[in-house]
Amino acid sequence: MATKKQMAGPSMFETFQEFKETKNIDRTTLVSVLEESFRNVLAKMFGSDENFDVIVNPDKGDFEIHRNRVVVEDGEVEDENKQIALSEAQKIEPDYEVGEEVSEEVDFTKFGRRAILNLRQTLASKILELDHDALYQKYKDKVGTVVTGEVYQIWKREVLLMDDEGNELHLMKGDQIPSDNYRKGETIRAVVRDVTNENNNPRIMLSRTSPEFLKRLLEAEVPEIADGLIAIRKVARMPGERAKVAVESFDDRIDPVGACVGVKGSRVHGIVRELCNENIDVINYTSNIQIFIQRALSPAQVTSIKLDPENHKAEVYLQPEEVSLAIGKGGMNIKLASMLTEYTIDVFRVVNGAEDDEDIYLDEFADEVDQWVIDAVKAIGYDTAKEVLNAPRELLIEKADLEEETVDHLLEVLRSEFE
Repeated sequence: MATKKQMAGPSMFETFQEFKETKNIDRTTLVSVLEESFRNVLAKMFGSDENFDVIVNPDKGDFEIHRNRVVVEDGEVEDENKQIALSEAQKIEPDYEVGEEVSEEVDFTKFGRRAILNLRQTLASKILELDHDALYQKYKDKVGTVVTGEVYQIWKREVLLMDDEGNELHLMKGDQIPSDNYRKGETIRAVVRDVTNENNNPRIMLSRTSPEFLKRLLEAEVPEIADGLIAIRKVARMPGERAKVAVESFDDRIDPVGACVGVKGSRVHGIVRELCNENIDVINYTSNIQIFIQRALSPAQVTSIKLDPENHKAEVYLQPEEVSLAIGKGGMNIKLASMLTEYTIDVFRVVNGAEDDEDIYLDEFADEVDQWVIDAVKAIGYDTAKEVLNAPRELLIEKADLEEETVDHLLEVLRSEFE
């Protein structure tokens, strides 16, 4: 029996067709979503959609709906949706008999404006759900990789970016390098830090401060890393200021540090600019923690190290002139070394000949130094006079949270005891 195809409201199919073109939804999924949307509306209208055949052709923008009903004797119709009286069936085809199935086309447009509006709303909801799921799956697989986005909106605590498909990417204040300065319309790079999907609402979080960002930039710049000849073992960053990277070579002929830095720093120049002039130190990785700590504290030259592996602590002894190098400006070098090695590092000065002198507990100086000062120094792990004298002055000020004058007075009292 020939049927006339129904034309849906153009806005509905145009909307879906536009979605299909921009999101690259395959035809099978397209047909499935359209059919499901029609069936949802039919089920609401008739109580069930199981006796309907829905055929959609999204390429042409048309569809067919057929309802199948069983012929029963006149007066015995119990379910008008699934049954049809014999006399009504014979108006369609005179030779229909009881028990046969009648299939007739349903004119969806005759169901009225509300049915069509309901269909469009259902379809829009399905499209949005599909869009969100596709976006979540796409970026979930990109966590830890570098992406590019265009600055769309700048707020105090967040920068909103757009990818090339118009998806929103979020760069929070804590994930921005302090000296970053963004302008609307400019393109920036960042690593995908996290992707959440609460209530089917994907939220893509980026980061430019993550160690992973520096790692990915190095991988892109150094072919030996991409080829698997060099591995990045550890990365520690103070974003926009300084970073330390530990690398290892699997080929004895390749110097991993030289390969990563390049001739006259050529391979890291671009990365340094990308990271707002962040100074990058590259060192050789080793599983020997004592040697690793020594390398991590470069450019300082370490005299000796005492390790406490159980508590991940290290006491590092240096000549007085090396102490400031080990600590670095604002304590930056020692902080990065601790982050890289995952050891708490305490720095001590080597005092020549002091090992032969008898040490004295701090509590014995209570008559010359206030007890609260002694308690503050003991709280950071220094119990004797020599331990305090061997500790860097800057470290005592910072870790014990004491005034400079207080620390200088303490050091003067202790030093006089050994003169």
